[in-house]
Amino acid sequence: MIAVMGATGQVGGAIARKLLAEGEKVRVLVRSADKGKTWKRAGAEIAVASTDDTAALTRAFADTEAVFVMLPPVFDPAPGFPEARRVIAAVREALDTARPAKVVSLSTIGAQAEQPNLLQQHQLQEQVLGTLSLPITFLRAAWFMENAAWDVAPARETGVIPSFLQPLDKSVPMVATADVGRVAAELLQETWQGRRIVELEGSRLTPNDLAAAFSRLLGRDVRMEEVARDSWETLFRSQGMKNPTPRIQMLDGFNEGWIRFEADESSTRKGTVSLETVLKALTARAA
Repeated sequence: MIAVMGATGQVGGAIARKLLAEGEKVRVLVRSADKGKTWKRAGAEIAVASTDDTAALTRAFADTEAVFVMLPPVFDPAPGFPEARRVIAAVREALDTARPAKVVSLSTIGAQAEQPNLLQQHQLQEQVLGTLSLPITFLRAAWFMENAAWDVAPARETGVIPSFLQPLDKSVPMVATADVGRVAAELLQETWQGRRIVELEGSRLTPNDLAAAFSRLLGRDVRMEEVARDSWETLFRSQGMKNPTPRIQMLDGFNEGWIRFEADESSTRKGTVSLETVLKALTARAA
């Protein structure tokens, strides 16, 4: 039995589908029984558990050969990341009690960065879960190509996409969530000892590359336009963010290059899903 957190999301869903297709027994964690109906029809076992409910997580992780864990995305965290800390503590205690044979934990590019930023939630996760006496792999994934979902409307409506990644010709490692799910599923079926880090990217793409791909797909001119750095905080607060500083620091990290992979590029695992494939799905969904 393999337990999968986040099955209602893109990465967890991709993992569960791949494992089921390969004949594995899968237990998906969902917040309510209603959210598990589709998975039950697909042949998965359902475990209802909130991400910070230690007792429910322990039951969900019990009698498993492998567990996939991930943090719920929090883009506007309170100072000090209390939301992530609660989940990390609950997951660690549950894993330590349930004692699965191995664990794969979704992390991120730049988890090793010392500078404060939004992705330090994953650094905390690696530090705390890494103390478990269990075989554990941290899968550090690149910038998700699916983040371009925010770009579909402006690309289609105005042909101008505001970009926080700057300069526009600077490449950033990116990957499709389908590839993250595929590699995570493969890792869950591997055997290893101790703690290890696996880094994953699909392509190195610039904001201009994204604009060009939208142009080809939409059949119209699309270009990127830099959003002035000194306007970010006011803009993010106007959009409802209470604590935009970690997000701004993260964007600075990508733009300045200190959010990066730790290992040599030759040792990074590679995704196969193209940007065009991802954008085609995103534009179809938004139609």
